[in-house]
Amino acid sequence: MKIPKNIYEQIILHAQKDLPNEACGYLAGQSDRVTKAYAIKNIDQSHEHFSFDPEEQFAAIKDMRNENLVPIAVYHSHPETPSRPSKEDIKLAYDPDISYVIISLAENIPVIKSFKIKQRPDENHRVENNLRLEKNRWVEKEEINII
Repeated sequence: MKIPKNIYEQIILHAQKDLPNEACGYLAGQSDRVTKAYAIKNIDQSHEHFSFDPEEQFAAIKDMRNENLVPIAVYHSHPETPSRPSKEDIKLAYDPDISYVIISLAENIPVIKSFKIKQRPDENHRVENNLRLEKNRWVEKEEINII
């Protein structure tokens, strides 16, 4: 996934602004290139989980369609934990085609990582180094390039 530096910095600022709660939103663009971020209100107002405000989510999807963009990733922050999917993140990851970008604010310097979360393949599937199995789903780390 390719993210322009200004959008990378924008989602970090969003995560910091929403402390102590999790921030959330969409990254949209074409193919694997992000061109726009949509900050969406976390209606749970929680530091442990998030839910998109349905009105803001609908408005973001509508804007993406109007601009011929597609959702590339759902992003959210982890104010106190590392940049890896929690058990709840994995359980609620229903779209195997979208990336899940997690911004950790647990340290002084924010850490951003991206993951694909997919249904468990058959038992004969070979496990690669960047995969881990959790809750019958594969979690695959994905590279982020700042452009």
